[in-house]
Amino acid sequence: MKNFVEELRWRGMIQDIMPGTEEELMKGPASAYVGIDPTGDSLHIGHLVSIMILKHFQACGHKPFALVGGATGMIGDPSMKSQERNLLDEQTLAHNVKCIKEQLSKFLDFGSDAPNRAELVNNYDWMKDYSFIDFTRDIGKLITVNYMMSKDSVKKRLSRESTEGMSFTEFTYQLLQGYDFLYLYTHRGVKLQLGGADQWGNITTGTELIRRTCQGEAFALTCPLIKKADGGKFGKTEKGNIWLDPAKTSPYQFYQFWLNVSDEDAEKYIKIFTLLDRATIEEAIASHRQCPEKRELQKLLAREVTTMVHGAAEYETAVKASGMLFGKATTEDLRALDEKTFLAVFDGVPTFTIERGKLPMGILDVLAVETAIFPSKGAARKMIQQNGLSINKQKFTDPAGTLSCEDIINGKYILVQKGKKDYYIIVVNG
Repeated sequence: MKNFVEELRWRGMIQDIMPGTEEELMKGPASAYVGIDPTGDSLHIGHLVSIMILKHFQACGHKPFALVGGATGMIGDPSMKSQERNLLDEQTLAHNVKCIKEQLSKFLDFGSDAPNRAELVNNYDWMKDYSFIDFTRDIGKLITVNYMMSKDSVKKRLSRESTEGMSFTEFTYQLLQGYDFLYLYTHRGVKLQLGGADQWGNITTGTELIRRTCQGEAFALTCPLIKKADGGKFGKTEKGNIWLDPAKTSPYQFYQFWLNVSDEDAEKYIKIFTLLDRATIEEAIASHRQCPEKRELQKLLAREVTTMVHGAAEYETAVKASGMLFGKATTEDLRALDEKTFLAVFDGVPTFTIERGKLPMGILDVLAVETAIFPSKGAARKMIQQNGLSINKQKFTDPAGTLSCEDIINGKYILVQKGKKDYYIIVVNG
């Protein structure tokens, strides 16, 4: 079998590992799980680290379980949080779980008949009928308050200067997560829990429960929390999270995120977020260091991750869209963009409006009367005569020419380019 721990180790994906984990996994196929809180109907790239760990786990011949916290999602994990989460109702959680399963299916093999096919489990299924009295009698008595208070996630929350403190609901979270591990250990033979470094305390509570109830041996492995080289939060932009759902973050925006990471981050991310082998990655890093200005490593990273998440066709569209601003794009390329991608590419570009009924209209009136793209018709005429004006990525050379409804793309836009870098969007209403 391929050594799963060694695979993660060279990729820089191990923070803490319980003694004996590597040896246990080398004995033969094993089962492990990662917990995901269904607090939204899409995963974001912060979740992608755990997903990649499960993907590597399955590729090494083991059986991955993805556990969505339908029950624990109703409570909220205090780890790395400054305040308590909003609680979600059952209907919202059920919708979120369905969407997450669909996204995970892009990364993990759920549908084949392979013995190590992935499985999705929901802790709501075994918690919904577990009464509070039974839980506290069966589980609560096994773990002391002193033990629970010693966990970093609890200590950090309580040490913060806040009048809110921590509710009993949140305090019990580690017991519930620990019970998940115990349940999967006893019912599905799962011996390993995987997760982020902030989950170490919760995970080891589970191994302790297994030890005390079953006298069994379970294992834990966590990966580092990913941060950017400049100290910024990974996966965050000015507009928020980078989501895996294309309706929340377009494939073009997704591609651009990876394309624009720093050299230092690119060297780290290409190991974590792709399945490229060690030799390929080391060769790509060495080549990049020779000519970093070409940003070949970022291009490789963006290609691999975008293709994995959104598919080859969306990757190709994102590449073409990326060439819109500075490349030799054509009118056909522009018309091929869907509206969301078009608006993402030209985000922040000055926008003017014109009524559809006024078309056709002379180009000079469009540029200097109906809009303020040019301060005067004379300035517009001069730019056209100097071959410096493009409409929808095509040179416009006739000062006496007109714009008509045939020039509209995506049903309501006309793209004006003045010189090499100045873009304007005319929105056609009606």
